[in-house]
Amino acid sequence: MQKGAIKVTKAATSKLSTTDFNNLPFGKLFTDHMLIAEYKDGVWGDAEILPYGPLRFDPSLTTLHYGQSIFEGIKAYRMKDGSAAIFRPYENLKRFNKSAHRMAMPDVPEHLFIDGMKQLLNVDEKWIPSAEDHALYIRPFMFGTDEVIGVAPSSKYYFMIILSPVGPYFSNPLNIYVEEQFVRAAPGGVGYAKTAGNYAASLFPAKLAKEKGFDQILWMDANEHKFVQECGAMNVFFVMDGKLITPSLEAGTILDGITRKSVIDLAKSLGKTVEEREISIDELLEGYKKGSLTEAFGAGTAVTVSKIAGLQYKDTLISLDANNMPVADLIKKTMAEIKDGSIPDSFGWMVRTNA
Repeated sequence: MQKGAIKVTKAATSKLSTTDFNNLPFGKLFTDHMLIAEYKDGVWGDAEILPYGPLRFDPSLTTLHYGQSIFEGIKAYRMKDGSAAIFRPYENLKRFNKSAHRMAMPDVPEHLFIDGMKQLLNVDEKWIPSAEDHALYIRPFMFGTDEVIGVAPSSKYYFMIILSPVGPYFSNPLNIYVEEQFVRAAPGGVGYAKTAGNYAASLFPAKLAKEKGFDQILWMDANEHKFVQECGAMNVFFVMDGKLITPSLEAGTILDGITRKSVIDLAKSLGKTVEEREISIDELLEGYKKGSLTEAFGAGTAVTVSKIAGLQYKDTLISLDANNMPVADLIKKTMAEIKDGSIPDSFGWMVRTNA
């Protein structure tokens, strides 16, 4: 595929007029078009932008049997001046290809990932919401398309991008269950990769937690169930003794979140002390008893910055005042102002769709 060589076939009718932008359930509504490109014989073919719709595939499709599938989550925002911009898509491209490498898949070139995304957004530009805490969610994904039953990397792949206008992922502060039995990832595994299997494995434990009245799981390490990893839909941060603390990436068991690294950079620029290190549940319990643990929040593309009001560990509830979390409030507010252009983007995070 050469840069700019994208054929566009427009949808016969648009769903825009029948979409209620005041009621956007997360991930359930999709725009009029999608992008698709095929990898075979060792090269990527030309991308196409087509009307959004079903795919046809053989029942032996390798991804259905062996899960060779990766994805990303990105957001485009409506700026105050009416233009549109994407939040840090080049970081998503790096992580996408890191996941691809781990899953024995081909790299997706920049011109396909970034330029294809921009062109798709320009076709469906009217779908980008302008309301507060709203955005156009961008889902690039890739999956193996060999038609064969056999445990081996596919020789063919589809790369696709679909778009979904969304409101807030969580509307209220979260209550979190600290998981002691099930494991999300272990050293040497695929915890750092954004691969479908990671999320499939989390569904049953998350279901059990929801039945107990919790919003999310806080995953712990695989060996001792002692050290904090991440939550189901987000990386996690704590404010203790005035410092912002988050689990380190060294073990390769948690996702290198784009929002995570943005929170870290932003907090440092605001004069906050940030520590990336191991955090034990015992440390959190001790901090709660002493009163030094004052805030907890999650960070991710879907959730942005979401406060944590409670952490249930065994018989102990760590209860935090979601109305008094100045660090989380400042980071969320400042990040939102960068995203909509209310304040200068000194980090160079926002990529204009027409640039």
